Amino acid sequence: MTPQAALIELLGRVSASQGNAVLVNDEELAQWPMAAVAAMKTQGLLAKTKPASSVICPGCERDCVMPVHIIPAKENLTARAFISCDKRSDISRVPVALEKLNQWQCTTDFVCEFIAACLGLLRSNQLTDNSILSNIGIAKGIKRSQMLGLEVDGVLSLIAGNNRLPLVELIEYHDGAYSFDDAMIHHLVDSATSADNRYTPSNAKREARKLDTSAMYESWQKEFRKLKKKRSNMSDIWYSQQIAKMEIANGRSAETIRKNMKS
Repeated sequence: MTPQAALIELLGRVSASQGNAVLVNDEELAQWPMAAVAAMKTQGLLAKTKPASSVICPGCERDCVMPVHIIPAKENLTARAFISCDKRSDISRVPVALEKLNQWQCTTDFVCEFIAACLGLLRSNQLTDNSILSNIGIAKGIKRSQMLGLEVDGVLSLIAGNNRLPLVELIEYHDGAYSFDDAMIHHLVDSATSADNRYTPSNAKREARKLDTSAMYESWQKEFRKLKKKRSNMSDIWYSQQIAKMEIANGRSAETIRKNMKS
């Protein structure tokens, strides 16, 4: 995985989160390029959040997602975490390393702050009447200035006036940091008309994107049911990993598939 691919994965999860925080644990981040993860943390795309309340149980091969119980540290004893298994009679408490509970989050607001910082913009506190649009700040092109906005509608798009471009097409990675293509930003701002159509996005386009996403999820759900019939004793992680190898995955990670493969 390249740093660009890691960013695409993260932003894809934000676009699909419907306004909720996206959570990523240390184990998953270890599979991403170290330099990319370092840049995401340094540039504010990832921030440490509270420990996970549930994890995949390491007690057997079933890979069940189970709640975690934490015994706080006291006197000479360090804090401990464990899972209480109720799936098998031969397993009781399963110890869990505390570091396995570490997780990081990314939100739409983090992305807006990241864009503003990269472009040197004063972050706007102006609210919009559109639930899928957030104002970022006034950007200057060669010919004009425009308010930049972030639209979260199946894909993250940067918007100026009546123009929009997918966010991932504007971001580059060089020398350990993410940055924006200045020429494309200037073109986005300068080619925008004064009519600000951001507040009335095309319902047809929005619904089409929603239908595309829905159809993708349905294909995962159908494949999950097929795999479940063939191998009924496997974990959800295993099923999602199999689907991630298929064309219907559309480049999404196994974790994203796992969260959406059940109807």
